[in-house]
Amino acid sequence: MQPNFCPTSPSLPSLHGMSPFFLVCSSRPKGSLLHKYSTSPCNVMRNNDVKEVNVITMKNNKSITRPTNESTSGEEPSTESYNCCICDCCKVGNIDEAMTLLAQMESLGCRPNSSSYTFLIEALLNVGRTLEADALFQEMLCFGLKPRLKLYNILLRGFLKKGLLGLADRVLRIMEEMGICRNQETYEILLDCNVNAGRLGDTWSLINEMKRKGFQLNSFVYSKVIGLYRDNGMWKKAIGIIEEIREMGIPLDKHIYNSIIDTFGKCGKLDEALEVFSDMQEQGIRPDIVTWNYLIHWHCKSGKLSKALHLFAKMQEKGFHPDPKIFVTIIGGLAEQGKWDTIKENFEIMKSWGHNESLVIYAILVDIYGQYGKFQDAEECISALTSEGIQPSASMFCALANAYAQQGLCDQTVKVLQLMEAEGIEPNLIMLNVLINAFGVAGRHIEALTIYQHMKENGISPDVVTYSTLMKAFIRARKFDKVPQIYNEMESSGCTPDWKARQMLQTALMVLERRH
Repeated sequence: MQPNFCPTSPSLPSLHGMSPFFLVCSSRPKGSLLHKYSTSPCNVMRNNDVKEVNVITMKNNKSITRPTNESTSGEEPSTESYNCCICDCCKVGNIDEAMTLLAQMESLGCRPNSSSYTFLIEALLNVGRTLEADALFQEMLCFGLKPRLKLYNILLRGFLKKGLLGLADRVLRIMEEMGICRNQETYEILLDCNVNAGRLGDTWSLINEMKRKGFQLNSFVYSKVIGLYRDNGMWKKAIGIIEEIREMGIPLDKHIYNSIIDTFGKCGKLDEALEVFSDMQEQGIRPDIVTWNYLIHWHCKSGKLSKALHLFAKMQEKGFHPDPKIFVTIIGGLAEQGKWDTIKENFEIMKSWGHNESLVIYAILVDIYGQYGKFQDAEECISALTSEGIQPSASMFCALANAYAQQGLCDQTVKVLQLMEAEGIEPNLIMLNVLINAFGVAGRHIEALTIYQHMKENGISPDVVTYSTLMKAFIRARKFDKVPQIYNEMESSGCTPDWKARQMLQTALMVLERRH
């Protein structure tokens, strides 16, 4: 189904007595092109051209001057000055101010140049505002501007991150019509999407196309192949790829090491994962936050919480700022075992490293898991974080939604997504999967199915996680007859079922067989 390309699309239907919530396609006056924002005026001279400007104070004490309608010569500010200010605002992350400048510019009958459009589109996609980014892209084409390959890659990455395959396909069609050839980055973006979605056939088709066109199968590509085998339970083949890499003379870099560690972790071979981790460092390759997160995550999942906490402390000792998402895994595992004292001790260790923002998020997540109950309301939770000066981000919202979802607090999970959109961040595929999980944990499989249907109706392509989570929701609700149907839809959509999905299908079929 081709998605609606308008900046605003119909809102979601209400979910069985719940008030309607707006996740992806709702109207957003805050981010609209004609929305006005207030800034404080200040008389400043700039290049002898504009007499009065507004000073926009940014984070990190950076400031940008923007033109007003009055200049020393009595003429309107130049298009060039607007373009410069728009680009500067985007560079420091003030997308709302950039959009205000765009609206002022258009009200004067001027149009931004290609560089301004590129900065605006990239900044909007970075905060998940894909519909506005797409509207600007369409506007750019209508005005006869010819985007460079860089912008097409930016759009592809942003659309695919949200699972908007319809929009991504359209970008590829426009590239073909314009005679713009794909480069290495384009193929890597497409590979990343297909591997994450579990599309085995599409992945190999892309790899073969890269070979035919003479593109190098570098470490990034091989790390994705390893991940593909890993997610399909073929860990021996995944490890076997290493020999092929060595034969081709490609050095093992961070991408490949991380993929191998994740593969061993997923297969429960944690000792092997730690050996690879040691080898990685002996080869002079410094582990990154992804490496640490993989090790901590799989140790938690295997019940080895002591080792996970040791790795967590080591990670901070090495100077890495903890990711809020990993808190959910650690706190969730400790909370299930009732180890609140250990949670508190871990908090004290974190204090010694001085990660103040992380400390606040950690404390609130502990609260959500039930020790105090002060932040069982998502709105109060976000308000508390904001009062501490923490800038809401997609990662933070995802961590909070996941915490509420794991507690079965689906109403609060929905509220997090509402608050996320109110901040101008459109929930992506991951967030919608979290919502399906929340309804599944709460035993509300009908609502989980409604989210799945909404995704398909709005051009968001479900991935393997979506289908597996939905299957799990129906198994919990003892609706075993629906599980094979979902499994078939997964296969027909081009997604290759992973070992979890196959295991759930076998469970459902066994129950159905006993019933008959």
